[in-house]
Amino acid sequence: MSNAVTRATFDQVMVPNYSPVEFIPVKGLGSRVWDQQGNEYIDFAGGIAVNSLGHCHPELVAALTEQGNKLWHLSNVFTNEPALQLATRLTELTFAERVFLCNSGAEANEAAFKLARKYATDHFGADKYEIISCKNSFHGRTVFTVNVGGQPKYSEGFGPNPAGITHVEYNSIEALKEAISDKTCAVVIEPVQGEGGVLPADKAYLEAARELCNQHNALLIFDEVQTGVGRCGTLYAYQSYGVTPDILSSAKGLGGGFPVGAILTTSAIAKSLGVGTHGTTYGGNPLASAVAGKVIEIVSRPEVLEGVRAKHDRFVTGLNAINAKYHVFKTVRGMGLLIGCVLADEYAGRAKDFLKAAEKERLMVLVAGLNVVRLAPSLVVEDKDIDEGLARLDAAIASLVSAR
Repeated sequence: MSNAVTRATFDQVMVPNYSPVEFIPVKGLGSRVWDQQGNEYIDFAGGIAVNSLGHCHPELVAALTEQGNKLWHLSNVFTNEPALQLATRLTELTFAERVFLCNSGAEANEAAFKLARKYATDHFGADKYEIISCKNSFHGRTVFTVNVGGQPKYSEGFGPNPAGITHVEYNSIEALKEAISDKTCAVVIEPVQGEGGVLPADKAYLEAARELCNQHNALLIFDEVQTGVGRCGTLYAYQSYGVTPDILSSAKGLGGGFPVGAILTTSAIAKSLGVGTHGTTYGGNPLASAVAGKVIEIVSRPEVLEGVRAKHDRFVTGLNAINAKYHVFKTVRGMGLLIGCVLADEYAGRAKDFLKAAEKERLMVLVAGLNVVRLAPSLVVEDKDIDEGLARLDAAIASLVSAR
């Protein structure tokens, strides 16, 4: 069998649910990536907010290598030291008293929603099962989570849809007031809508959600799969807002590139997931837990979190300077190093054109829908990489504008 593969190989052997860019990365270091031909790229995509410490961070490589020479997998018939150490650290640094470890953001949200319904059934009866989510939200790709998500394009064709899910306008206190009732078991909110356009929540909105959940004996779930682990300038975004959820889902940046997910919750709520009610074969395996433990250790260092906030300002200043030249953005928004550039009306629907133009300038960026260019770089991206990456974005936008 030949080992030579190209982008064309993807179209020959892979299920066509993705449409990757034309180059194949083969090596990464920090915020730089090299393709098969040796071309160097600057990475402002971060694996969709996953590579929280960039590529091949030496402390993560060391943690993975050390654990790889000890113990890879046991299953949850047994526990293991790295999983217990990770869970202990997460409870020390957050509101949580209990942790469930899994493998991805979708799995974390699936567990969170199941826990919310089980808790409601245990305490209030089977009629309290309704979940309120937000329009344009995204919570994963399982049948359950894709329907809790507020983007119908992702759930179409996979029906019948699960019952008991309502979607309301994001950041609308009145819409939430109208929708919530004593049948509501949970309200789920992203502190910053990621896939929905990098749109931060208003503090008053999250405060109102907390109060309404209290009034109706509903649980408040924060989906921090994308916003967590330092991405927004605090370990978790809820800490920036001063609003504490009952359940929090975490993944993406938690493993720094290694697949891992978690839900954080209180002891009282966790009791509803008793022995046998939920599980995962790989969740909490020693390899993932060792890497995630090191990620949490590094990201929670004050200089890293302070750096995220400083780098946010550097990005926004640079992006606004670019926009002053080309007038392609309505606004630049976001928190920390989750940044969205909302396209001006004359470029509406063309976010992927910006991604392709950036690719030609050897810059990796993301989109968030049709109208937002999204940046989610390493939390420790060097200033020189920020500046050079923004220069490449400037060149990409210049070429796009001149081609109009």
